[in-house]
Amino acid sequence: MSTRIAFLKGHGTENDFVIVPDPDNAIDLPPAAVAALCDRRAGIGGDGLLHVVRSAAHPEAKDMAAEAEWFMDYRNGDGSIAEMCGNGVRVFARYLQRAGYCGEGDLAVATRGGVKTVHIAKEGDITVGMGKALLPEGDVTVSVGERSWPARNVNMGNPHAVAFVDDLAHAGDLYSPPPFSPVTAYPDGVNVEFVIDRGPGHVALRVHERGSGETRSCGTGACAVAVATARRDGADPTVTGIPATYTVDVPGGTLVITERPDGEIEMTGPAVIVAEGRIDAEWLERSAS
Repeated sequence: MSTRIAFLKGHGTENDFVIVPDPDNAIDLPPAAVAALCDRRAGIGGDGLLHVVRSAAHPEAKDMAAEAEWFMDYRNGDGSIAEMCGNGVRVFARYLQRAGYCGEGDLAVATRGGVKTVHIAKEGDITVGMGKALLPEGDVTVSVGERSWPARNVNMGNPHAVAFVDDLAHAGDLYSPPPFSPVTAYPDGVNVEFVIDRGPGHVALRVHERGSGETRSCGTGACAVAVATARRDGADPTVTGIPATYTVDVPGGTLVITERPDGEIEMTGPAVIVAEGRIDAEWLERSAS
């Protein structure tokens, strides 16, 4: 391992990430190393880590290499592996643009949740094709303290429980994962969104991201919320043939989510690279041990 490892720092609606470019998949990033890098006091700090690897060089992405040159090897802030991160895809694309690997226009990105289509607009915002939502059957309940709410089970390549509340403060501090039942609904844990209405086609959320705690934004969570809100409002674009668009306010900004009649969901929002530097490889090795 070299004595210095390149990194960048970026965010999408303040959902922030450590970015580690590694086209040949040569850098070992065990969970402890990722957690150390994402530590906000002893490391660089981030809700998660974007490991930038060519699909052909990663065993989990080789089968997608013909469709997408680049693989987003995404890790949660605690070092655990995640299927997808919507804000992360936008920041990942912004890094590729900055590094000269792509320009404005369309791009394909491989993720553990499949190949995602990305469009980098001239005005700066990035749109990600997030795929179709799955709506598993069965009642789910989430709780905070003495309060409990029914939640909509939505899967966006990763699991979400969406609860509509009267006040976002009712979500509590969100340091710990909100309890849910039945426990069999999410054997690997779940992202929990608490949602209020702000007007027609306009909602706001707070989120506990599995493996990260409360974050300033969650792209897949915003999509899950838009789908759950549409169904609550009696709208299903696959039935009506009419797209459903919601403005979703997150603590770190605003995302626009559209569910099309074919069931595909598009998310549009900003992505910013704020810094770049070098990681001390010896420190990283010690942190991983």
